[in-house]
Amino acid sequence: MRIHLKKTAFWLLLSVSMILYSCVSQKNLEYLQDSNTTIREFKEADVSDYKLRPNDELYIQISSQDEAAANVFSATMSQSTMGIGGMQPYGASLAAYSIDRNGYLLLPLIGNLMVKDKTTSQVSSMLTDSLKSVLNQPNVVVKLVNRYVTVLGEVRIPGHVPYAQEKFTIFEALGLAGDFSPLANRNEVILVRNEEGKNIRVTLNLSKSDILASEYYYLRPNDLVYVKPLKKKMMRMRDPLTNNLLSSISLVFSLVSTALLIYTVVKK
Repeated sequence: MRIHLKKTAFWLLLSVSMILYSCVSQKNLEYLQDSNTTIREFKEADVSDYKLRPNDELYIQISSQDEAAANVFSATMSQSTMGIGGMQPYGASLAAYSIDRNGYLLLPLIGNLMVKDKTTSQVSSMLTDSLKSVLNQPNVVVKLVNRYVTVLGEVRIPGHVPYAQEKFTIFEALGLAGDFSPLANRNEVILVRNEEGKNIRVTLNLSKSDILASEYYYLRPNDLVYVKPLKKKMMRMRDPLTNNLLSSISLVFSLVSTALLIYTVVKK
């Protein structure tokens, strides 16, 4: 009888151990882990301004004291009265100027303007200088329209993530993508970026707080973020009902095995 109970207890303990091992640990679910639980400062990495490339689209708003003359440069009639902030990314694209494959931007009266490898601020200054002979006190606003990143892999809402701000962090992108799925590997997040015609691949560990000081903490337009799945196969599924069922089974096995162990020890 005692031998039978010992065997039963052994198999119950083994089953519970396998269930617990297959589940995601708390450590695998946390962001920005650090041994220092108090305040810790991170020096922000220098982030260079985005340099324009062929096929980029620019929203250009030109105004001056002579509105009639300034309207000649409007890509659409609504552009002079509607700011880029009030438009959706794809709607703004319809009111944008495209940079050709050679890096030139074609504008009325000004003609072709080389803008490749220039920032939007530099283009704004170039246009202002070019328009001083045509318009009275011209004011030029230049915004990049195709400002988005792509988030794929183990996130809840994969796809294109558009944004408008100048600085956009990888956590903001993941937040707009619905956050990680239960199967996501926070230790291995792949970032793909094109720099000077070359695609680079960087592996980021978002479970460590050191990411806050990384030069890749801020994303750039057209970046690709891929979230890898956990390597070990997990029994916990995405369905909350399944999670609750497994938790209940695990608890029952734990109670039964503990009771059997106590009974075995007492009977010795």
